[in-house]
Amino acid sequence: MRYLFSNRAAIMVSVLFISSTALTTITVSAGVGGSNEKREVHQQASSAVSTSFNEHAEVNKQRKKVEYPAKKGRDYYEPRGDIVWEVPDAGKRIALTFDDGPDPRHTPAILNLLKQYEAKATFFVIGRRVKPYADIVRRAVHEGHEVGNHSFSHIYLRRGMSAEQMRADIKKAHESIQDVIGQKPKLFRPPGGYYNESLVKIVRDSGYRMVLWSWHQDTKDWRSPGVQAIVNKVVNNARDGDIVLLHDLVEGRTDTVEALKEILPTLKKRGYRFVTVSELLSHRSKAKAIRPN
Repeated sequence: MRYLFSNRAAIMVSVLFISSTALTTITVSAGVGGSNEKREVHQQASSAVSTSFNEHAEVNKQRKKVEYPAKKGRDYYEPRGDIVWEVPDAGKRIALTFDDGPDPRHTPAILNLLKQYEAKATFFVIGRRVKPYADIVRRAVHEGHEVGNHSFSHIYLRRGMSAEQMRADIKKAHESIQDVIGQKPKLFRPPGGYYNESLVKIVRDSGYRMVLWSWHQDTKDWRSPGVQAIVNKVVNNARDGDIVLLHDLVEGRTDTVEALKEILPTLKKRGYRFVTVSELLSHRSKAKAIRPN
């Protein structure tokens, strides 16, 4: 922007321009009628503005070159053994996992089916539901199934929660489970599958192994997609060492129990064994089972 003031003594020309880093003023005094001086000011101002924009463009160019650290994901945590998604080298073994229970109606029905087909499973329970349905939890353990920690209140342990809050919730669920079954749970599954570096460290330091699920075995049964949709998801995608995500507590109608009536016999005929997650992990190759320091 340019302002021109004239009087008998002099002409004051001020050129202001804003760069990406500073506000600069160029002031030149000239005698009356100093047209050459005015043109020189114009040229200097234009040059300064041009330089400013070039510098700004260069700053943006450099910003684009900055490589910000990517969020750590499966390719980082899986080789270290901090998080497990599946165990492909476990042979014809599959781990069925059930989240959010126990439920007084569906969990016993699932246990009956597992017993019928000589199948074992892992139940990731909500801490606040453990004591009200203690008999169901004890039955699961008595029949050879595994109980894992799925937090105390099913809150998403992610950004917005302090490390102390995460640790307290996990510990509270841990104590509820241990009080009921007399054993320390060893596996932890975060609600919603959400995790970050802070949570991974807390889980590891608490003596847990974080367990998610095979990406191709997320049945989304909590949406009640229909019995056949659940069956097709599990049966058509079955691979050695899969960890299947199911739920024994679903709000409203659930198709999981009916789907199991087809999943269990179908995969059993194909030669698959249904085992707990811990047994699945026991078949990992030694190289993959070792956590680096």
